[in-house]
Amino acid sequence: MSRRILVLAHTGRRAAMTAAQEACTQLHSSGLVPVMRRSDLEDIQAEYGVLTAPTEILDEDVALDDVDLGMVLGGDGTILRAAELVRGTSVPLLGVNLGHVGFLAESERADLAQTVHWVVERAYTVEERMTIDVKVWLGGELVARTWALNEAAVEKADRQRMLEVVIEVDARPISSFGCDGVVLATPTGSTAYAFSAGGPVVWPEVEALLLAPISAHALFAKPLVVSPASVLAVEILTRTDAAGVLWCDGRRSVDLPPGSRVEVTRSKTPVRLARTHLTPFSERLVRKFQLPTHGWRGPAPVPAVGTQLSPAADQADPRGNRADGGAANARPAARDAAVSDSGGIVE
Repeated sequence: MSRRILVLAHTGRRAAMTAAQEACTQLHSSGLVPVMRRSDLEDIQAEYGVLTAPTEILDEDVALDDVDLGMVLGGDGTILRAAELVRGTSVPLLGVNLGHVGFLAESERADLAQTVHWVVERAYTVEERMTIDVKVWLGGELVARTWALNEAAVEKADRQRMLEVVIEVDARPISSFGCDGVVLATPTGSTAYAFSAGGPVVWPEVEALLLAPISAHALFAKPLVVSPASVLAVEILTRTDAAGVLWCDGRRSVDLPPGSRVEVTRSKTPVRLARTHLTPFSERLVRKFQLPTHGWRGPAPVPAVGTQLSPAADQADPRGNRADGGAANARPAARDAAVSDSGGIVE
């Protein structure tokens, strides 16, 4: 049975629709079955007419569980939208960046043909990225529940009014302050909104939760990195009538009246991302942000096995004996020197 590859594109961009056509054609010519959502397919057909390759329709011709992999053509926003579709399934996502930074994407538009080849040859690995569960409470009642791959951001609803909050870790208050908001993020989201808010960059394989205040009016309002088993919370204080809004991955929102409480915990359901390169995250970080690395010399060469780094005569054992049998405080005659009145060395 032929493998089915779901092609997800940002159909609001002409470049993405062109890339989707190319990907479907190359997948079909390689013996794989391209799959698209009906809405995406209709957008492309309205622009270009009938696709050059026969394409199955998701949820009509084929179920999501029968899809082998999802190719996402767009920026990080398109990948986040695709994550909503595949989360909870075994389908991994492989992103082709058509946006700006594209931190979640694995390859660039110029590498589309090579990326399709990797998909055909199964030349990729799959890694699981932590997600977070997000709950909103009001008056002791659970009023909303959602999730995020990058972050849950509590923001002020009125740009003219500061939001008054108190932050909490593991049922203990940390600090209260006025601010523009608070970002609660995963390591994957550390290079997104949390990064813009001044939070630390966290390597994806690190298991942790992040909290980063946004423009806080407080002496202690620093980013926090806590255990993945911790519970983070932000409460909207009632000492003013300023309301907030919760945004998850910039896509799902919940209104937060005064007295609301937002809780974030690690989710049991990750998002699976396909990787075609074994590129270290540090290298990806430098490339995506175009960081200067001029003057880097690299690690020192590792000495060969058995290489002696210092003379045996200068090595002492714990009993004070030199390796050559002399006393540890004995000095070679050549090192015995007297200091002259002028500070020079007299041999």
